[in-house]
Amino acid sequence: MPKSRIRKKADYTPPPAKQTTALKLTNRAWVAPVMLGLFLIGLAWIVVFYVTDGSLPVDALGNWNIVVGFGFIAAGFGVSTQWK
Repeated sequence: MPKSRIRKKADYTPPPAKQTTALKLTNRAWVAPVMLGLFLIGLAWIVVFYVTDGSLPVDALGNWNIVVGFGFIAAGFGVSTQWK
């Protein structure tokens, strides 16, 4: 049985360098302060609503003030997805 030829593999050539300057144009330093601010605003909204027996922050909303507070907290979680 004849022996098969051994194929020589091509030498390794590294891929071309990526342009890192285009990727670093977005600065995410705003994410943490905005996220924490939204969390605190939502928490404060709910606490003020309970402490004032529903007369503040917005009397016309009634129990929907709780939904507004949780809306701020949910927005904080939404902003947190931008954190790298």
